[in-house]
Amino acid sequence: MIEVIVTARNNQAEDICSFELARADGAPLPAFTAGAHIDVHLPGGLIRQYSLCNPPWETHSYLIGVLKDPASRGGSQAMHEQIQVGQRLSISEPRNLFPLRENAQHSLLFAGGIGITPILCMAERLHQLGAEFELHYCARSADRAAFVERLQAAPFAERVQLHFDDGPAAQRLDAAALLANPDPGTHLYVCGPGGFMEHVLDTAKTQDWDDQRAHREYFTAAPVSHDNDGSFAVQINSSGQIIQVPADQSVAAALEASGIEIQLSCEQGICGTCLTRVLAGEPEHRDLFLTEAEQALNDQFTPCCSRAKSPLLVLDL
Repeated sequence: MIEVIVTARNNQAEDICSFELARADGAPLPAFTAGAHIDVHLPGGLIRQYSLCNPPWETHSYLIGVLKDPASRGGSQAMHEQIQVGQRLSISEPRNLFPLRENAQHSLLFAGGIGITPILCMAERLHQLGAEFELHYCARSADRAAFVERLQAAPFAERVQLHFDDGPAAQRLDAAALLANPDPGTHLYVCGPGGFMEHVLDTAKTQDWDDQRAHREYFTAAPVSHDNDGSFAVQINSSGQIIQVPADQSVAAALEASGIEIQLSCEQGICGTCLTRVLAGEPEHRDLFLTEAEQALNDQFTPCCSRAKSPLLVLDL
């Protein structure tokens, strides 16, 4: 854990604030790579993940952007309503579950709304490397687009295209045209609201993009119906212990109730923190972290939200 002080807070767009965090003892912060995020520990015991959006060579401070989500589970609301300049917070060291392939011949960066945060950091790094890339930023309107002034003033501004839903038709995103005829040396990065990401990724899929070159990071998971959830069991491979998972309980909660702790963070299947190896049985994948190809292997799953199709899962714990 690292203790930091909020050294700046700025309104970047409607319902989007940025927070600058510096180490409380004045020492440099750990280095990070483009696409990385930190866990922020908030009042009331909440832990939320926020992407770092300052240039990745900076270690004097971290910059995060936070959307005040009307469907907030408490995290974004706490950041907007409680966190002020001068306040102390605890954060984790950076982790990167959305890494940039720096040796790609070309990179296509797609951001929607608050999804600009990791994408902006990627653009900074690609420009530093002298790499070929283009950035497409979509928002409902100009007043809901964050960091626009920074993008327009950046040395790579000519590589940035803004797309607003309420703007002229000619400037709206044409994903099919941009993703047509995929080159094997091009990598795609997508971050933003679920509907936006599904549109871009589904378009890429119909254009025969290789799943290994289409990278994504979700911020929130769509609601999942639990009406048909059933009970099953998990077995701890190291001890042979069998734990029943009732229909109204997650695997992670059942493990915790039996005294087996696993590392949790988002608890929505989007961050990969709790990813656990499966040695036998068939998981019912409900995460947004693994690709379809990775899910099809059925050799790992996210116990925070995923369940089982088979009566028993044997876990590498």
